[in-house]
Amino acid sequence: MKHIILNNGVKMPILGFGVYQITNLDECEQSTLDAINAGYRLIDTAQAYGNEEAVGRAIKRSGVPREELFITTKLWVNHMNYDGAKEAFAESLKKLQLSYVDLYLLHQPFGDTQGAWRALEEIYSDGKAKAIGISNFYPDQAMNLIMTNKVVPAINQIETNPFYQRIDDQKFLKENNVQIESWAPFAEGRNNLFHDEILTKIGKKYNKSTAQVILRWLIQREVVVLAKSTHKERIEENFNVFDFDLSDNDMKQIAELDKNKSSFFSHRDPEVVKRILGRYK
Repeated sequence: MKHIILNNGVKMPILGFGVYQITNLDECEQSTLDAINAGYRLIDTAQAYGNEEAVGRAIKRSGVPREELFITTKLWVNHMNYDGAKEAFAESLKKLQLSYVDLYLLHQPFGDTQGAWRALEEIYSDGKAKAIGISNFYPDQAMNLIMTNKVVPAINQIETNPFYQRIDDQKFLKENNVQIESWAPFAEGRNNLFHDEILTKIGKKYNKSTAQVILRWLIQREVVVLAKSTHKERIEENFNVFDFDLSDNDMKQIAELDKNKSSFFSHRDPEVVKRILGRYK
């Protein structure tokens, strides 16, 4: 497994397992356990996913020493303030059955992110989170947080895939010592991603699936990436991406797929902001 060193010296696996939209808790628990057994050590969940308890049970069942795992969870907008963050974090630890997490993120750039970040700084200072970061922040929002607080976010987890490659965002984050992390690396299959002619052709060359090509492409870009599946064989397949390298020409061809546009929605759309903030009121 390849690792990334975060801005505070913490070592983070470059490939992880995400549990977004796995709402059946038994399925989430089993899938997480399958992932750990397959070799994943980075597991990513969130308060909003409603499955932290299932992830916690899987961690316990795995028998893998805690220090070998890298566990991420996130703060949702209904607790996006100082007191709310403290309360939500304590609840997340309880559900995960852990005494600390390796990474705690502000899930969205909405609400009282400044107050919430002060709480995260204290959680980090107390050793309850080994690193803290953000998710879905655009460069101006990230810079505002960086310039007005003590701790620079270790991570910004943002949509990153062949159709939305975030080249400029990655450059900005690197310049400010923030690691980019990808959610939705497969764009949930939108725009016929898994049957894309270029990705399929590259995969055939290495006897790899389109998903494996995408994961390898992100890893070679030094992007931490989360793969998600509920099928054991696919979970194992997605982990098997460290035995080949994409050529410079492969990387160039994939770069040409960039539409520089989200496959889902814009976090700058007022209606999206309204929907996200109103979801848990």
